[in-house]
Amino acid sequence: MREKLYVGPKLRLLREQQGLTLDACAARLGLSPSYLSQLETNQRPVTARVLIALSRTFAVDPAEFDADDESRLIADLREASADLALGVPSPTLAELKLTATTTPAVARQFLALHRAYRGLDQRLKTLDEALGSGGPTPRPEATLPYEEVRDFFHYRNNYVDELDQAAEALAVRLGVGSDAPIGSILERHLHDAYGVTVVRTAAAKDADLLRRYDPVAHVLTVDRDQSESTLAFQFAVQLAELQFSHLFEEVLAVSGLRSREARDVARVGLANYAAGAMVMPYARFAGAARELRHDVEQLQRRFHTSFEQVCHRLSTLQRPGAHGVPFYFVRVDQAGNITKRHSATRFQFARFGGACPLWNVHESFGHPGRILVQVAQMPDGVRYLCVGRSIVKRSGSYHRPNRQYAVGLGCEVTHAHELVYADGVPLDGPAVPIGISCRTCERQDCHQRAFPPLDRKLVVPVNERRLVPFGLG
Repeated sequence: MREKLYVGPKLRLLREQQGLTLDACAARLGLSPSYLSQLETNQRPVTARVLIALSRTFAVDPAEFDADDESRLIADLREASADLALGVPSPTLAELKLTATTTPAVARQFLALHRAYRGLDQRLKTLDEALGSGGPTPRPEATLPYEEVRDFFHYRNNYVDELDQAAEALAVRLGVGSDAPIGSILERHLHDAYGVTVVRTAAAKDADLLRRYDPVAHVLTVDRDQSESTLAFQFAVQLAELQFSHLFEEVLAVSGLRSREARDVARVGLANYAAGAMVMPYARFAGAARELRHDVEQLQRRFHTSFEQVCHRLSTLQRPGAHGVPFYFVRVDQAGNITKRHSATRFQFARFGGACPLWNVHESFGHPGRILVQVAQMPDGVRYLCVGRSIVKRSGSYHRPNRQYAVGLGCEVTHAHELVYADGVPLDGPAVPIGISCRTCERQDCHQRAFPPLDRKLVVPVNERRLVPFGLG
């Protein structure tokens, strides 16, 4: 059963943007002013009929009123409040929900303050270590630019419409998807449209080089040992940077990113996003995903891309009026560090500390190349079909190490029938209980718990020893 949908702050913002009084807006919607007032103050949930009236009156997609944004905000608030050891009781879940639904601007400002606190705390710890060891004093850095950019994409559902549409139009114009190899198409267009010459070089001359562009000589240098799918993607990234630079700046102008470093990181992310949209154009890719029931390996073959590229693209199919299955996508290294994460679902990722060890993405390293499927349940009761697989990014040389990661892709079980990976899986059977991270997980009986949640009292028994050497008060 779907949760009741409250749209108060969004509804009030739309009304005020159009300069409508409460009475005038109520008349347009065919509602009484008192009922509209109750909707705006979240005293009543919106009905399907009213939701349709809102979308028509304000010319917005009904998905704009979806509750997933609030779910993300609530999860972020919960983790941030648990992370603050201030000596006062943490807000209850009900209080956090109330804050997110009624005053989302205040909630986001709290999260911004928390990010600043975390950045300052980290700098102070680094300074203490440097002074204690007699080392050089570290230069203060901008506040977590990568986290800032992750939040930017996170709250856009990992979808950038203007860029996605432009990249798709260019791909169609260039004939991406024809019999010609996509790398050849992109390389030829780089030369014809921008005078770019591609030089393939042995990586031994520059061990970690993937791509380098000389804007004066118009020379693009790439590692010749990369796979064809990676080379094509690098061509697409370079083409995106040349073709869509004006769009990047328009998106960044309204992004709210504060630091120059964050904007630079975001610009790289936008180029990668556009490249994915170019190599896997939205309409054709979304149609193929439905046809093939989201079989990643089949999509790889059809679009001549990598397993990771397909998974990432699947997590971006959130175009208004043409939504795909809402997926989360994550990439982790062998130490458990999350190096990429995107979610169009209610699934939340840990911002601080490690992710849940019971999640099958970690198990993937022990089964190289094998696709693992898991039904998992988060503490909020939502079940997910989780797909995990290890990947190896080959260096192309015996003298250079390969890079190893695990990729996770998943959706809520309500969409699982659209995935080939659900075949034969008892979706209503036992689920693996997982959490965001130990620091926020409330599960009392987890045998893999590494440390207690920050907002719970620690109880250490004196005369007994269990798998986990403490309890929660």
